[in-house]
Amino acid sequence: MVTIKPVNLKDSPNAHLPGEAGVWVFIFGDMLAFAVFFVTFTIARGGDPDLFNTSARELEVTFGVVNTLLLLSSSWFVATAVRAVRAGERMLASRLLGGAIACGLGFVGSKAVEWSAKVDSDITPTTNVFFTYYFTFTGIHLLHLLLGLLGLVIMLRVVRRPPRPSNQLVLEAGATFWHMVDLLWIVLFPLLYLMR
Repeated sequence: MVTIKPVNLKDSPNAHLPGEAGVWVFIFGDMLAFAVFFVTFTIARGGDPDLFNTSARELEVTFGVVNTLLLLSSSWFVATAVRAVRAGERMLASRLLGGAIACGLGFVGSKAVEWSAKVDSDITPTTNVFFTYYFTFTGIHLLHLLLGLLGLVIMLRVVRRPPRPSNQLVLEAGATFWHMVDLLWIVLFPLLYLMR
């Protein structure tokens, strides 16, 4: 029988919770709010599955896939940038954060094209309850993404300045928030685009 000993962060001098407690409290609250949104959506979908299935077919899965790949790539860039800073490779970290920002901006551009196409096809938040959820959820997510992009720009500025002890905390907090934004999309994508 294998026994798993719980890890006590106090016993390990290098182990710690990334970022700061306030960021984690914010993320927990945000995730809780989105969980309520997801449950509400699922209940509404159960009440009228035909409407939700028909409406979901109006969404272009290609946009969802491209956005997913952009955000997964951006998360990889951010995680690798934080590791690069820890290794003292600030120039590499700067380029990686630039890549993450480019992916985030690509997501914004893709979402703008997708929404424009919907509006041009007379699909708006008032079309039906599915599209009310679609525009609301993706709009709230986009707002989070824009805040995350601001965080990435701050991280980039921190990486380009001379090293300070507080830099790691800023980088970890920004990275943690960005990963949350990606995680929310990983749930939104199948919920809106793939569930039939």
